[in-house]
Order: sequence, then C-alpha cells, then structure tokens
Amino acid sequence: MKTPQSMQDELHRWNNGSGIDLETWVGCSGNFSLAVGYVSLFNPHFAEAEDYIFQIDKDEETVEACLASIRQWERQKDSHPFKTEWLVNHFHIEDIHYLGCEDIAADKLMVIGNALKEIYQAKLAYQFPDRACEVEFYLPDDKENYHEYQLSFWQKKHRLDFENKT
Repeated sequence: MKTPQSMQDELHRWNNGSGIDLETWVGCSGNFSLAVGYVSLFNPHFAEAEDYIFQIDKDEETVEACLASIRQWERQKDSHPFKTEWLVNHFHIEDIHYLGCEDIAADKLMVIGNALKEIYQAKLAYQFPDRACEVEFYLPDDKENYHEYQLSFWQKKHRLDFENKT
C-alpha cells in the first residue's frame, strides 16, 4: 500500500528524522482495543432476511432490528428495494472516528474507502455467491467535503429492477 501523502511528514519525524514505515508506526502508536474496533469495520457481519442483505453488528443489533428499520424505509413514498438496501447499508467513512478528528484528509479517506470496497466485495461474493451484489465507494466532487465519502452496497437485481421501472 502506498502511504497517503498526508501521513508522510509524521512518519518521517520518527527515529530522529530517519522515518518509520506504516506497520512499525502502528506497532508504536496503536493499541489492541482499536485493533478490535477496526476488525468490526474491516470484517463486517452480513445478514440475509427476506429479500435483503444488510450489515449488522453481531453484538448490538439483531436481524429483527434491521428489518424494523427497513420497514420504515419501505413505507416512504417512491420506496424501492434498491433504494432501501442502499440506504440501510451506507455509511460515511468520516464517521469511523469522532467529528473534528484533526488528522482527517482526503487521501486517507480514499485509502480506507477503497480498501473497504474491496473487502466488502470479496466478503459479499463469498457469503452470498447466489446473490450478486454491488459495492460503491462514493467520491464527492469536492475532495475536501469529507462527510460525502460514503460506502454502500446492494443486490444487483434490485438495481436492475429499479432502473427498468424508471
């Protein structure tokens, strides 16, 4: 992986200016509690219920709670399974950390978003080989609009049906 430009200065300050690589930096700066938290992001738990696939937190959410949220979206005007699945599965990359996190940068969001897209694509294909899914990493036109870097997924059949109806 290429180190994001926004991290170069920090990594170069280590070892009296000799620098440090990302893996060693993680070993010096990270902790196991954060690592466990990141596992929940980089190894998501997907569930299937009725005609939907969605991400759930195994410890805090149940399939029934997700279906209750889905029911709310299904009642909206112009509801469609594609739009519902996109909405319940989307998240803002910025929300991985607290609002106002001082080291947020577009290049970091790009690295994280692209990695998550690949992971989600692989895991969804593995877990649901008979239900083709699409994963989108949305990039805003304004690269400094950090809130708009988003990831979501949906089943291809829902999108095709949606496009055929519009």
